[in-house]
Amino acid sequence: MLRYCANLSLLFTEYPLIERFAAAKAAGFEAVEVQFPYELSPKAIRTELDAHDLELVLINIPAGNLMQGGDGIASVPGREQEFRRAVLQALPYAEELGVRCVNVLAGRLPEEGDLLHCLHTLTANARYAAEAFHSVGVTTTLEAINTDDMPRFLIHNIAQMQEILEAADHPTLKMQFDCYHLARMGEDLISSLVENWPLIGHIQFADNPGRGAPGTGTIDFKSVFAVIDELPYAGWCGAEYRPGPAGTEASLGWLPR
Repeated sequence: MLRYCANLSLLFTEYPLIERFAAAKAAGFEAVEVQFPYELSPKAIRTELDAHDLELVLINIPAGNLMQGGDGIASVPGREQEFRRAVLQALPYAEELGVRCVNVLAGRLPEEGDLLHCLHTLTANARYAAEAFHSVGVTTTLEAINTDDMPRFLIHNIAQMQEILEAADHPTLKMQFDCYHLARMGEDLISSLVENWPLIGHIQFADNPGRGAPGTGTIDFKSVFAVIDELPYAGWCGAEYRPGPAGTEASLGWLPR
């Protein structure tokens, strides 16, 4: 099944976050995702979702200092309590807003970090998050991010996501399959989708290189979208790309309307 949602952290940034819900609906989207919605209250977001008949399908657990260039919290030994507080911060958003998936950003391997210890920490934290969100009927996802954009990112390919899912051994812990990041790491998107779709909780996309809209890079999105449409995948596909200087509306030529 092929259904598109708009990532409001990258799209419609011409507007304040609170106004992007209306802009997404006007552009033809039926659902949205927000990386870190915590500048808004759940009540404010619910008002926008209801007013524009939208579904919020994905948010991220707070990631500490990751987006400011730090290592984050999910994989760093000694920051387990900080990670648990982040889960507790995300939990009411997930529950009150009917979110389908909450994503864990693994973060960077610390400069002096022990790889095995960090992997064990991530596995335990991912299992904790999956159990917490499972209690409110929400799937937890784990995302691979390319090491060009985020050097030292701990989880950056399909095999590593598979290994963490197997080690954590929780039925509601899934992959977040980001076409841009995986293509950047040299993964074959078509075969990876076909082979892993039962493990995929959410899909995101942007073209490679450049992280622009479909058609601005080298990914064959006609084939990628056709494969997703044929699979028994029941989730959404999040448009998480940088629209460019012409703005979001000008970048939406790929969107069937």
